[in-house]
Amino acid sequence: MNDKASILIVDDEEVVRRSHLRSLSVTGCHAEAASDGQEALHVMERQPFDVVLLDLRMPGLDGMEVLRTLKERWPDSEVVVITGYPTIESAKEAVRLGAHNYIAKPVGPEDVIRAANEAWTQKRWALHRNQNDREADDLAGREPGRRPVTH
Repeated sequence: MNDKASILIVDDEEVVRRSHLRSLSVTGCHAEAASDGQEALHVMERQPFDVVLLDLRMPGLDGMEVLRTLKERWPDSEVVVITGYPTIESAKEAVRLGAHNYIAKPVGPEDVIRAANEAWTQKRWALHRNQNDREADDLAGREPGRRPVTH
C-alpha cells in the first residue's frame, strides 16, 4: 500500500484477527485488532482508522450497528464488511449504511490485502477530491461546498 494506512480489524474470532494482522503485516500498514464492536468504537475514539475490516456477527453490538456508528462518527473511514454469513439483505444494508465493500468468508491473505488496499485508495481519492473542491472554492471566493449557478 502506498503511504501508511491505518487499519482496524474487528472480529470476535481470534484466529481471524491474527490471520488478518499477519496478512496485512507485509504491506507496511499500521494494523490493530478489536474483538467486538464495543472495543472497536473505543479504539476509534482513541485513534480513528483509515480502514475498518468488520465482521457482522459478533456478541454485543452487531456489525451493522457498528457500521452505522462508524459512518456517523467517522465518515472518512472506509469500512469493508467481511462476513461468514452473507445474505443479499445484509449486503444491501451494509452498502446503504456506507460500507465500501462486502466480502464473504472465507478470505485468503490476498483478498484481505486487496480489500484493504482498495478501501485505502478510495479514502485517499475522496480526501484528494475534497481538498481540490475546497481549493477551487477558495480561489473562486465561494462559500465552501457551494457551486456557481449556471443556466
